[in-house]
Amino acid sequence: MIWRTLLLLAVAWAAGFGMFMLSLGRPLDDRKTDAIVVVTGGPGRIDRGLKVLRDRDAERMLVSGVDVDVRPVEFAVEYKIDRKLFSCCIDLGWQAVDTRSNAEETAAWAKRHDFKSVRLVTTDWHMPRARMELAHALGSRVEIVGDGVRSVTGWRVLIREYNKYLVRRIALWLGAS
Repeated sequence: MIWRTLLLLAVAWAAGFGMFMLSLGRPLDDRKTDAIVVVTGGPGRIDRGLKVLRDRDAERMLVSGVDVDVRPVEFAVEYKIDRKLFSCCIDLGWQAVDTRSNAEETAAWAKRHDFKSVRLVTTDWHMPRARMELAHALGSRVEIVGDGVRSVTGWRVLIREYNKYLVRRIALWLGAS
């Protein structure tokens, strides 16, 4: 009996992992959204968000999870952002320390600006969990569009991220916010 249960759990985990792999984020086309949120933590994310903003596919961008020691002027210099674009259209969020708090920070920002659609920019393997957290924080009032930044990563990272996704998904099903 115990072996059947373990086998069933292993098969369910493997099938779920396959679904997870199919849901990895992909780069988005030129679709317009009200806003962009870039979740810090991986290479290419901020550059992708800035490209979308400069292409005018969104009107404003939040960079969530910025280190508390980073000053706006340093950020602007690092990413070659002119003063006019920075002052009108880019917000830095220093409150977030993990994916869940990225979502909470983004939800407060989106509500403050009354955005109806948000483009989520994060690494492809991080997209399923980041999108789940953001959907939970925003509710159904804001459309979330994923824009995954391609990465080359190993199985260890993918399995760890899938396990984090599973744990959080179960917690949300059980009502643990």
